[in-house]
Amino acid sequence: MQNSNASTLLHSLSLFKKNNLLLNNPIDISEDFYKPENEFFLAGNVTRFDASKAEGTIQWNFNRWAYDWFFNKIDKHLQPQTEKSAPFQDYDVHPHCKFSVSFISQRTFRLRMQTTTAKQTEHPSLMLVDEPPADKTWKIKESKNEIIYSNNAGKIIIQKNPWQLQIFDNNDNLLTSTKTAETLSGMHSKMLPFLFMRRATDNSRSIAASFSLHTDEKIVGCGESFTALNKRGQKLNLFTADTQSTASQQMYKPIPFFFSNKGYGMFAHTSTPCTFDFGNTHAGSQTLFIGEDALDIFFFIGSPKEILNEYTNLTGKSPLMPLWSFGLWMSRFSYRSQKETLEVAENLRANKIPCDVIHIDAGWFKKGINCDYSFCKENFPSPKKMMGELSEKGFKTSLWQIPYFTPLNPIFDEVINEQLFTKDGNGNLPTQDAILDFSNEKTKAWYSKKLKALFDLGASCIKADFGEAAPLNGFYASQRSGFYEHNLYPLRYNKLVSEITKASTKENIIWARSAWAGSQRYPVHWGGDAEVSAIGMACSLKGGLSLGLSGFTFWSHDIGGFSAAPNEELFKRWTFFGLLSSHSRVHGFPPREPWFFSEDFQNTFRKIVELRYKLMPYIFTQAYIASQQGLPLMKALLLNYPDDETAWFIDDTYLLGEDVLVAPLMENTTARKVYLPAGKWIDYQTKKIYEGEKWHLIEAGELPGILLVKNNSLIPHIELAQSTAFMNWSKIEWVAFSNSTQAEGKLFSPQTNKLQTVTASLQNKKWTWNNKTATKNFNIKNYT
Repeated sequence: MQNSNASTLLHSLSLFKKNNLLLNNPIDISEDFYKPENEFFLAGNVTRFDASKAEGTIQWNFNRWAYDWFFNKIDKHLQPQTEKSAPFQDYDVHPHCKFSVSFISQRTFRLRMQTTTAKQTEHPSLMLVDEPPADKTWKIKESKNEIIYSNNAGKIIIQKNPWQLQIFDNNDNLLTSTKTAETLSGMHSKMLPFLFMRRATDNSRSIAASFSLHTDEKIVGCGESFTALNKRGQKLNLFTADTQSTASQQMYKPIPFFFSNKGYGMFAHTSTPCTFDFGNTHAGSQTLFIGEDALDIFFFIGSPKEILNEYTNLTGKSPLMPLWSFGLWMSRFSYRSQKETLEVAENLRANKIPCDVIHIDAGWFKKGINCDYSFCKENFPSPKKMMGELSEKGFKTSLWQIPYFTPLNPIFDEVINEQLFTKDGNGNLPTQDAILDFSNEKTKAWYSKKLKALFDLGASCIKADFGEAAPLNGFYASQRSGFYEHNLYPLRYNKLVSEITKASTKENIIWARSAWAGSQRYPVHWGGDAEVSAIGMACSLKGGLSLGLSGFTFWSHDIGGFSAAPNEELFKRWTFFGLLSSHSRVHGFPPREPWFFSEDFQNTFRKIVELRYKLMPYIFTQAYIASQQGLPLMKALLLNYPDDETAWFIDDTYLLGEDVLVAPLMENTTARKVYLPAGKWIDYQTKKIYEGEKWHLIEAGELPGILLVKNNSLIPHIELAQSTAFMNWSKIEWVAFSNSTQAEGKLFSPQTNKLQTVTASLQNKKWTWNNKTATKNFNIKNYT
């Protein structure tokens, strides 16, 4: 990535003023591209190119907005300019700048473009796991006006006059191409061509990378977006924000990556604010408005699963999380004493509700929710003893904290005196709170010491809450402003908490709310402060599926919603959804514990939790498989059925792993319409069989939700235990969901750390094993 020579602080402040923004609300980068006072430079001819090195220079043609009139309508269009109003012609009217293409793998290539001739400062990328490799399989063919690079996966064509990039699959189908001035369709076109813009306010530059869209194209990704799964027709501002809702266009976890049903994807390698317009302004164009003054985009060719694998090869795959993390997490806002915490644990065991984690939220400090990393001695007289007792009963302990310190916080002065905070241009606080600067090595060491002390007491996980408010007008130890650091802050935060945790516990786990590209390396992330409503529940699922399509394997959400006490009916349905998610945490305003509700609710709650614990071998196995491939554990249907057009629109149903389909009840009803992809599907509760590639009205069984298993599946179960710590993995019961004579399943055991595939046949009404890997301890029965 590259830094601007202009004052990015001035730039950040001017963006806030021009967008009339309240503090830490998302920026719409696209607005500046339509302001007539700014200068615009459209991609012109290639003036030099070395095909063997895939690098050269391009002329950017100077344009300005000009007003036009047509009957009773005044509008504007981009108009070429022949000169600049500068003395002695000291500046190029049409600058010539470098660009290059590099090939990373058979399915991945990278485009980099400069918007200045000045040498730019290079910064190490936190988003990439390593320097991208070079792939030598691409063949070169050059003619007078074009260069073709091709291999078995597809090809790209670079047109020289004017410059244009075209991307094809291996069947010569055009996937997408850049929009040039020549492709403007008539004098009234609202399409914005591929260009960069120079602001009149501060001379800073940003890029609009415009590409074509097919008439039937669908787009997915861009992080934990709570809007419709298919982003076609939407405009998304990629700027980490405390959304305070899951029914908002804002995002805790924006990710500048997406892919298309046409067989390609893009990753904008930047940390600056971005606005991605997918046919919102112009139906035939997708424009990536990027705050950065240099373009750096990775392109991927392939199926959805192949694209996700390629993207996570670059930015990292989620490691497999510890087994206990897949159990139930019990929490509320908040347990406020050692006595209360231990009573919750006792009640869970007394009421036979399996659970693995007790989370203590913002209630363990002396002064309200002011995080000082110290237990209140009056309320928690012996935290180490408490966590030891919890551990003996099969519970891990999770603790809440944040990196913000109000002036009333007991350690506020320490943070200020030690100079650990993000500063303004004068070296002082840019906000009321002192916000830790995680690009500062001294801050990281101080923070590590604080968290290590908590692990030494017996904590197993740290909740890395917030992280979306890094000041845009701040200066950081990285020598960059908040324009570059705001979106990076969650990644620095996630990384540091994860590294401290692993150094103390040897396990890969945090519980985080904010994220940026690369944060999937530090799981798990949860969906933030969901509204306690059907909409809050439905939009949480949209966000989780969208995040899974953005490289994140694991995800969770607050069961019941966060912002108020849930009613029983909603809580019951959300429990079904939550316990059949990647990770399951009950959290929000009290009460949350099932014994505070009716006996009927508690019985239903218990049965749903028991179902998850019995399915733990399946869930853990699918978690392992997904983490190895860069895929989500909770899959949107389109991932496994990319050729099914309907699947690209389904955002209220998902696959849990490869073989199980979950359709939560989003409304207060006992039945709902469910779209099933190809094949036969068997209802886990009612045993009814449904044909795929069609819609069905399906009645829920005893539990308030719909759970179906793909035909010919062997699903491993385990004997019920009150904690994963007490499970006996030597005895696995397999259930054959098959109306034929064959079934197959997989098992990844935490005891052997090996993936095992087993197959079985039905002979004389009895299932028998087809392979020697099945042992005498593996029992099998039919789903009927």
